[in-house]
Amino acid sequence: MNTEDTEAELNAVSDQRAIRPKSAAEVLLVFLKLGLTSFGGPIAHIGYFREEFVVRRKWIDEHAFADLVGLCQFLPGPASSQVGFSIGLSRAGYLGAFAAWAGFTLPSAALLVLFAFGAGALSGPVGAGLLHGLKLTAVAIVAQAVWGMARTLTPDRTRASIALVAALILLFSTSSAAQIGAIVLGGICGLWLCRSEAAAPSGHVDMPVSRKAGLVALGAFFVLLAGLPVLRGVTGSSGMALFDAFYRSGALVFGGGHVVLPLLREAFVAPGWLSDDAFLAGYGAAQAVPGPLFTFAAYLGTVVQPQPHGLAGAVLGLIGIFLPGILILLGVLPFWDSFRRRAGAQAMMRGVNAAVVGILGAALYDPVWTTTIHAPKDFGIALVGFVLLIVWRAPPLLVVAFSAAAGTAMALV
Repeated sequence: MNTEDTEAELNAVSDQRAIRPKSAAEVLLVFLKLGLTSFGGPIAHIGYFREEFVVRRKWIDEHAFADLVGLCQFLPGPASSQVGFSIGLSRAGYLGAFAAWAGFTLPSAALLVLFAFGAGALSGPVGAGLLHGLKLTAVAIVAQAVWGMARTLTPDRTRASIALVAALILLFSTSSAAQIGAIVLGGICGLWLCRSEAAAPSGHVDMPVSRKAGLVALGAFFVLLAGLPVLRGVTGSSGMALFDAFYRSGALVFGGGHVVLPLLREAFVAPGWLSDDAFLAGYGAAQAVPGPLFTFAAYLGTVVQPQPHGLAGAVLGLIGIFLPGILILLGVLPFWDSFRRRAGAQAMMRGVNAAVVGILGAALYDPVWTTTIHAPKDFGIALVGFVLLIVWRAPPLLVVAFSAAAGTAMALV
């Protein structure tokens, strides 16, 4: 009997060694595959991750995975990228975390840079129709996100009302300060009104990040957030201005990739760094590629008017928009397990998430709808795309192809 127990223990150890990556290179290869195939936005990405790392590879258990998803949805930044970064960190340390980020991010970033260089060559009716079709894709995608998030995050009157107030705040004032105010107000209202909704968390998060390293990362996050605008004003550097715009957008966005839209538009379109048409065409193209929607920053960095742009601008954009989410994640991970068990934290998260729904609903109207839907045929194309996504569960790539083809056909007719 003892011999059998010993053999079972040895087999269990052997199994654990078999599923453990040999190096960060293995993490890179796994995430590179996901970066090339993960279509559908952050919620879909989390589904891909669960299948790959919980079910298939068993790198992380169900409870720990749920903990990570909950944390990353609560923090500012790209939730799916933060989950991937955390999984890479837990499996192969800091090198594994970087490998996970690079493998998941760089494929879509490269495709969007290529689109940015080729978009200027699209002239005449065909090119104009194609770009307008990509903009119509954004209407369907954002509408789908509002629909799905509202059903999940605002299932009762209290949270629906929080979402409504947040939407009204953004509709009356589209500044980034208004968005921050709506999120803060949502958190306060959740803390006050949603305590009875809070459920006790389960599971445990174990990450190789010390409390000292976490405090350093948190300090860096806030120093950059406060210091970059000062450096921007003192130096007058256009490169510093661009990095500040990307960093601030990445630091202040809650709720995933789609919610960054109004922040980025305020940061780049309002000062005249690029046009609304170029902005929404790139946003539509971002739906056609796999990987995180935050790689839209690579497109913006490529086409933006101030120097540096092109490849240097794309690199600046990627670093600027992803860095704050990574810093605050590293800062919170050592303290999350104890904090998340407080009822107040759970209630505040519900209020913030409800406010995010309202912010996204306001963004659906302005700028997405107001700058894209100009005629009944535009609404018809967007409506077909929305039904394909919601009713037929069509992949976003198919909706992008349909919208682009329909836009081109309408232009020719």
